[in-house]
Amino acid sequence: MSVEFDWPALLRRIVAGEDLGFDEAGAAMSDIMAGQATPSQIAAFLVAMRAKGETVEEMAGLVSSMRRVAVTVDVGDDVVDLVGTGGDGLSTFNISTTAAIIAAGAGARLAKHGNRAASSRCGAADVLEALGMNLDAEPEVVARMVTETGFGFFFAPRYHPSMRHAGPIRRDLGIPTVFNFLGPLANPANATRQATGVGVGDMAAKMVQVLDRLGSDRAMVFVGHGGMDELTLSGPSHIWELEGGAITTRQVAPSDVGLDEAPIEAVLGGSSEENKNIVLSILAGEEGPRRDIAVLNAAAALWVAALVPNLAEGVKAAQVSIDSHRASNVLAESIEISNS
Repeated sequence: MSVEFDWPALLRRIVAGEDLGFDEAGAAMSDIMAGQATPSQIAAFLVAMRAKGETVEEMAGLVSSMRRVAVTVDVGDDVVDLVGTGGDGLSTFNISTTAAIIAAGAGARLAKHGNRAASSRCGAADVLEALGMNLDAEPEVVARMVTETGFGFFFAPRYHPSMRHAGPIRRDLGIPTVFNFLGPLANPANATRQATGVGVGDMAAKMVQVLDRLGSDRAMVFVGHGGMDELTLSGPSHIWELEGGAITTRQVAPSDVGLDEAPIEAVLGGSSEENKNIVLSILAGEEGPRRDIAVLNAAAALWVAALVPNLAEGVKAAQVSIDSHRASNVLAESIEISNS
């Protein structure tokens, strides 16, 4: 259903604190993706929505519009997306990307959806490109990666070309906006199982409700200690779990899953080249906080994939994935297929 509106009127309502309906939010997104909205209108919309606070209905409407025009790939029903929304300003290494590779080595099927850095130094696409992955691989090649190795990377611009109108604006703003939260909700492989880290606390509870609203059958959304968009070693993480339509929430500390605490400084990253070397070191068996935080987040993906009953067992399975070299093999094989 299309709802007619004009941007000045819409923006006045948002600035006044009025929430939009599902269809209105979707219509605004459709206008953006069609290239009809001006850069100023898009920027005003993003900032006004963030200042007001996006509702579950608004986010669901925005995502539904994205999904309607996305390039999609069918790789089966049991795929998982493991992603952080970014925007936490902490400049950690690529934890969720490393964790996704480890989870694939433990038997999960990861359809990793990501992009280049928007408000950090090195995004998922940046580090995977540095590792040798072809980001421009055809969709059927990425599907092969998932099928044959358990890990495929879906480079967002290729699958959401209509979002090109908003990309430069998002980068120029340099702050988290609703677009940070839409990507994990609009996976090109139509993943209905998600492990999603959120750096903005008020969004986590909304995101798990949006996932439920849009048909996810199993998900874990989490806010790490200090606002990190990952499960953390520096303190307890707040977790929302969606299973069978029921949402539960709890806190998990590193000691609960057999890991030692470590400060955020121990898991910081750097440039694409530096982060590439960190990923390779972890997969080669490096011990310490960087490995620990990677296996902790891999455990979330393994729980979402229904391969382990809890995070503690997921940590053990992730450690075996590294020590058996299955994780490093997943990376090598997926890179090879991407360049075939």
